[in-house]
Amino acid sequence: MSDEKNICPLKYLTKTFGGKWKLPIICILSNKKPQRYSTIKRKLGDITNMMLSQSLKELEADGLITRTQYNEVPPHVEYSLTKRGEGTLEFLMTAAEWALKEMDAENLQAHCGECGTL
Repeated sequence: MSDEKNICPLKYLTKTFGGKWKLPIICILSNKKPQRYSTIKRKLGDITNMMLSQSLKELEADGLITRTQYNEVPPHVEYSLTKRGEGTLEFLMTAAEWALKEMDAENLQAHCGECGTL
C-alpha cells in the first residue's frame, strides 16, 4: 500500500503538467493578461471543447490558474495564472531553453503558436 504523501517529484511533475494541453495553456496565460475561453481555444487550434474544459478544470484544481466569472450581459469567464502558476514560469523557460538547444542540434525550427514568446 502506497502513502499518498510520499511521491516521486517527477511523478508529481507529470501529474501536474502531463497531457498535451496544460503547458500550452500556461504559456498562453503567461502574458499576465486574463484570457477568455474562446481566446484560449482559438490560440490552441485543434483542441476540443471537452479537452479544453477538462484541462482548465485540472489546472484550476491544482491551483495554477484562476477562473473568474462575470455575471453581466453577456456573461463571460476569464482565466489567469495564480501566484503558484506564475511560479512555474521560470522552470518552464529553463525547460524551453533546453528544448531550443536540442532542436537546434536537430536543425528544427522553433515556433510557439500558442503564446508567441519563441
